[in-house]
Amino acid sequence: MQIITPVTHDLGKFQVRRALPARALTMVGPFIFVDQFGPAQLDIGTGMDVRPHPHINLATVTWLFEGAIDHRDSLGSFSTIRPGQVNLMTAGRGIVHSERSPQAERAAGPKLYGMQTWLALPDGREEIDPAFEAIADLPVVEDQCARATVIMGELWGKRAATTTYADTIYADIELAPTGALPLEISADERAVMLVGGEASVDGQPLGLYQLTVLEPGRNMALSSERGGRVMLLGGEAFATRRHAWWNFVSSSRERIEQARDDWNRGRFPTVPGDEDEFIPIPARPLTRSDN
Repeated sequence: MQIITPVTHDLGKFQVRRALPARALTMVGPFIFVDQFGPAQLDIGTGMDVRPHPHINLATVTWLFEGAIDHRDSLGSFSTIRPGQVNLMTAGRGIVHSERSPQAERAAGPKLYGMQTWLALPDGREEIDPAFEAIADLPVVEDQCARATVIMGELWGKRAATTTYADTIYADIELAPTGALPLEISADERAVMLVGGEASVDGQPLGLYQLTVLEPGRNMALSSERGGRVMLLGGEAFATRRHAWWNFVSSSRERIEQARDDWNRGRFPTVPGDEDEFIPIPARPLTRSDN
């Protein structure tokens, strides 16, 4: 097993832990960016405000354990993300979106606890049309001591309706005390992240918020003595390298340079209902896969 300890960014109101991309590892299957945030309880009257910003050649996946987030994008999509619902935004040749705490959440003091991941789009599909979908009717596999929600792909004989562009697995696993579950072996690459409680893989304890990359092709079991929550992710290994810089992912560095220029020159579309603000390109972004 390979252990990736995330870099923690303290945003004042809450913490974000970035496991990918890392110096030791850029991708697990199509996953090129893995953020875990919270749990956090924000002050009454405040909220999360991620101003409009662009993406290319990737798909973002937002999954919440607690709280709610209003998503708006340049396609005109609007969705309030809540626990149990996956939001998949496909950037393709280019999209702009914002993420903000809903007004009702601000009035009560927003809770923030969840995951945001990015999927690199496969060769030949990086420049597809942008798209958005929100799916709440997701398959669940459960017994008395384990409950797994299949967010993307096929796991334990059940397939989520969420669009996949490359072979992808993604699941939210809740284990009660003494709960156990076998881990999918068909994926080229797979990893787990403990996001609450305690759990182990084949007897090896998982570190909280660490990304544990599992040996491919080997039958392994996830278990918990006292109860825990674990994210499972992975899928098809990419033969072509992907580069990540700020909010852009591509197989081509030149394409990323073009996207930077397009954003600086105002060539991306605006977000209906959130046109007044934007995030400028930073001089040295936190997300970089090339050093």
